[in-house]
Amino acid sequence: MKPQTPTNKTPKGQRGFTLIETSVAMVVMMVGALAMSSLFVFSMQNNVGGAERALAMAVAQQELEQLRSVSYEDSTLTAGTTSRTVTNGTRSYKVQRAIVDEKNPNNELKQLKRITITVTPQAAGPSWLKTPVVLVSFRSTLASGRFAIAN
Repeated sequence: MKPQTPTNKTPKGQRGFTLIETSVAMVVMMVGALAMSSLFVFSMQNNVGGAERALAMAVAQQELEQLRSVSYEDSTLTAGTTSRTVTNGTRSYKVQRAIVDEKNPNNELKQLKRITITVTPQAAGPSWLKTPVVLVSFRSTLASGRFAIAN
């Protein structure tokens, strides 16, 4: 008679994982999970910064449209720099408006003004959230005159 082999015996080469292999696999998965969690936090902060810059852009465009709606001779288009704080919703922004009269190379005034609007969010938090938005535009008069650069 042939001796019977137990049915719970596994064939050679089909053993299970050892405790060390399982521990190493868990450490590798944990490092990957920690890297992904820090990426998640970074992406949330970046989205907040994007929303802040989008609102700052809206404030800058509103300021620019206000300057476009007045006539060229209006006192709001006088050359100079002004600063003020604007609140949009619950957020505050520092708005700096710089208006410069453009000149030809021979130092003759053109009928053209350069308007630069800089909007800086005043939110608390990291400094990269306070990145300013800068819009530059030119405004000319509708009256006839020289606008090109003189030779």
